[in-house]
Amino acid sequence: MVCFSCVETDLSLELTHSVSTALKQQRDCLIFYSRKSPEITVHLTHTRAIVLLALNSLRMDRLLANMKSRWVIAVFLTFLCQSPWSVSGKGCVCQLKNSERPFPMEKLNGIQTLASTCNLSITPAKMFQVDVLQLGLQRRIEQLKVDMAVLEREDDGELYGTVTLRIIELELAEILKLTNKLNRTACAHQQLSESTANQLRDMLDGMRELEDYDQMQVVTRQRDNQQMRQELIQCEQQLRATAQPPLTPKTGPCPLGQLVDVSGPRTYTLTQYGTSYSFGAWGKDPNPAPGKENTHWLVVLTSSNAFSNFVREYSTLSTIVVGVAPTDTTIASSNPTTNTIQGINVVMYGNALYYGCYNTPAVCRFNMTARTISNVALPQNTGFNNKFPFGHLEGTYVYSDLDFATDESGVWVVYTSPENFGNVIISEVLEGSPPALGRTWNTSLHKRMVTNTFIACGVLYATRFVNKETEQIFYSFDTQSGVERYNLKIFFKKMLTNIQSLNYNPRDRMLYAFSDAYILSYGTVFQ
Repeated sequence: MVCFSCVETDLSLELTHSVSTALKQQRDCLIFYSRKSPEITVHLTHTRAIVLLALNSLRMDRLLANMKSRWVIAVFLTFLCQSPWSVSGKGCVCQLKNSERPFPMEKLNGIQTLASTCNLSITPAKMFQVDVLQLGLQRRIEQLKVDMAVLEREDDGELYGTVTLRIIELELAEILKLTNKLNRTACAHQQLSESTANQLRDMLDGMRELEDYDQMQVVTRQRDNQQMRQELIQCEQQLRATAQPPLTPKTGPCPLGQLVDVSGPRTYTLTQYGTSYSFGAWGKDPNPAPGKENTHWLVVLTSSNAFSNFVREYSTLSTIVVGVAPTDTTIASSNPTTNTIQGINVVMYGNALYYGCYNTPAVCRFNMTARTISNVALPQNTGFNNKFPFGHLEGTYVYSDLDFATDESGVWVVYTSPENFGNVIISEVLEGSPPALGRTWNTSLHKRMVTNTFIACGVLYATRFVNKETEQIFYSFDTQSGVERYNLKIFFKKMLTNIQSLNYNPRDRMLYAFSDAYILSYGTVFQ
């Protein structure tokens, strides 16, 4: 709004026109703010009344032309112009005070810059550089073997071919050069990985601080919606998937070949218990009773992460994922007590649960139909009560002295004793009530360096802890040939730090894992 000052010419007409314009704009402003704030409305109404009174006086004294009157009206209009609710030519203007703390745009811009820098520092070319160097080194070594064979064929008793020796010398020089370059690249990648990890941690901390400004919890709800969307997609895929025909367990050599890869996880969900219990096992019966082909069982150690007295069953995979309609079968009325479950490694086979007996070095068999328990003692001095648990450098899996496994031939138990220097012992568990022990094999694998074992086609596989994201199958023992291998390099992804139990099901060729209160399943590839 234009504020009028004192003028010498026909002030009466100018003031009348100006005041009329101001009144019209004040009326528009009054209508607008009457919907917004009663306090502002009262102020504007009072101001409008004053202006109307001044206008009436102006019309009555239109002929007054003395300078004093002119200055009074000009000062009044100046006061009107400087009101905090003054009116401009385009609309009403009011003062706004924001009581909330300002959003840190500088921090957000810094995180965006850091993310861009991180993306630029890690390129596909750098990711494949080590692989290319390793491939080149492998081919050089193969060529060196060929040249050595040529050199041996050229042996004339005392002397070797000079040309071939020169070729080998050049090959060795190239191998040395590639090795040095590979070492430098590996060191550079390690530094890059550490730098990237630090940057990611800084970005994560920054984003968590910025989430405090999200008072409407938009980010939290978006994260929940994304997780729910992924779970729905997984459920739809499972509903559309065609079930594999069931496999009939067979004895003898494995028709599938050797295990070469593990894929997944295909299933990843929290159990019905939430995060309250971190130790347990789950899976499917490889030799189920009629009508229970799709039943999944779950055992959670509800006492001291070591003991349990019941097994929970779900009719389908979907019901265990959602956590609805379970059926509980009680083994004993209290927990722990005689013949209740001790340890995390349990399996179900032939509608019977096999597990370590409470406070006893023995195999317990619980008949799910008859609700009866039978057992068979393990050899003398077998380790139990947390003497020989599985574990890694950062901790052990308590009461994992006995590990049970299923494969195409039936049930197995893995354990150790001081007589075998803490190395793994494998025994067949023969079906029956009570069960019995069959053939036994001693291995050179020390049990404490292992995180889990499972058996597929009569071959024992052992895993070890690589890092919080990766587990490695590094060892195998073939019960048919007695051959041990420590050079397996089968890596698979973990969703959480620890895998408390791991078992193979020959019916669907899946690995079932229990990991820090979550249940997971993995596909297997044989060749």
